[in-house]
Amino acid sequence: MIAKLTGILDDTGPDWAVIDVNGVGYLVHCSAKTLTHLGIRGDKVVIHTEMQVSETDQRLIGFTSAGERAWFRLLTAVQGVGSKVALAILSALAVEELQRACAHGDAAMVARANGVGPKLASRIVNELKDKAGGLAGYTSPVGMGSGEAFTPPPGNAGADAVSALQNLGFKPAVASSAVAAAVKELGEDAGLNDLVRVALKRAAS
Repeated sequence: MIAKLTGILDDTGPDWAVIDVNGVGYLVHCSAKTLTHLGIRGDKVVIHTEMQVSETDQRLIGFTSAGERAWFRLLTAVQGVGSKVALAILSALAVEELQRACAHGDAAMVARANGVGPKLASRIVNELKDKAGGLAGYTSPVGMGSGEAFTPPPGNAGADAVSALQNLGFKPAVASSAVAAAVKELGEDAGLNDLVRVALKRAAS
């Protein structure tokens, strides 16, 4: 599966972009916010992707960050939310706004997206309310001493790194803060070993 593309922005449309990777053009469907972030034709870009395959179609969906992609996956897991609706929501709301809306049950904010009525918006915030906190630190990693918890989604390298530090005897709050700092330094795609190495230095300092 294609998880990330690094190449040149070759062309864009209302809801898509073509990324030229070594002469191969990948058509990637994106939210309006992602398209704005990509820049102008000829720019070098890095875009996280999700491949969707159905009986009648297969497409790449593109995101500016792994955190935005994680929210897309959560949204499309809600009944009645397909890729188009999920991208409409991500076009209307930044991931931090979406996290806040779900955490606080603010269906009106989600309903600002095109094609999302009050009933569907309520279903989205109700189903994702308990999961919103888990992605808060993932979309916006926080540094040590901020007073906020870093809680990446289960199975993520960040979560495994937090667990590893706790197994080494560090308190949960110290482990979370150290890994948050490591993610901020290395990026969301950093591997487990690198995260643990940097987080250990932060936790021990």
